[in-house]
Amino acid sequence: MTNGLWLAARAALVGALTMASVPCHAQDSTSDGNFFSDWEHRASASQAEQPHWVTPLFTTTPRLEQEFRSDILWRTAPSGTQTTIYTNGKGLELIPFSPVELIVGVPAYTVHRNPKDPDGWGDWPLLLKWRFISNNEAHGNDILTGFLGATLPTGGKANGSRWVIFTPTLAAGKGWGDFDVQATAGINLPAGNEADLGHPFLYNATFQYHVSRFVWPEFEVNGTAWRDGENDGRNQVFLTPGLVFGRFPIHDRLGLTVGGGIQIAATTFHQYNHNWTLSVRVPF
Repeated sequence: MTNGLWLAARAALVGALTMASVPCHAQDSTSDGNFFSDWEHRASASQAEQPHWVTPLFTTTPRLEQEFRSDILWRTAPSGTQTTIYTNGKGLELIPFSPVELIVGVPAYTVHRNPKDPDGWGDWPLLLKWRFISNNEAHGNDILTGFLGATLPTGGKANGSRWVIFTPTLAAGKGWGDFDVQATAGINLPAGNEADLGHPFLYNATFQYHVSRFVWPEFEVNGTAWRDGENDGRNQVFLTPGLVFGRFPIHDRLGLTVGGGIQIAATTFHQYNHNWTLSVRVPF
């Protein structure tokens, strides 16, 4: 990556962190005026204003979350080669102030079962959420959020990209009693090599039902439609049944959520299939 792109990426991260260090709401009677000591109170107040659904396995929730998350994926390529992916780019999710969430992911580590493909770290993912509209279950049970994602090319040649990729996304959700739908639509905008990478359109939808306090069965549709690039005109769709358990309380805001499921290819073209997933989250 060129020096200019590195500087732009660093500036974006510094800017986000700077925003996170400045309170944007007046202090209430429970605040002592200190940004860091008030953090837990601000996060709780922000989450009280939104629906209390659980985060899906693959669809990025429009809700603001504060947790550490790590996923493990076991997937099979069309050739039959199996791959294991650790963390899957998940990591630390923080609510520095309402209505903002900042996600600093951990680069995925990929283990290939094919000796021709080297194992290694992927690119470094970052995501900024800005919640536009939010109503909890007592006031409409809906939400609308904008994302700005970026991946920095920190991975090796075989497991990452040589370019920064930005992903603006719009996410929304609506609940009806114990049933809810969460959906996203976004596009990848690479900072270079567009002739190969193109501008894929990414879309996801999750249909979720709250069976009991800790049980959330779900069904997801995860798709990619390529425009331009080497996969121009191709479409890839996965159908994903899953089950998420949580949030189990541990102490105060600290909890545990676990989930699992499998992505099954529904289109002739697919880059992988039978993607088994285990997701562990520790909200705080």
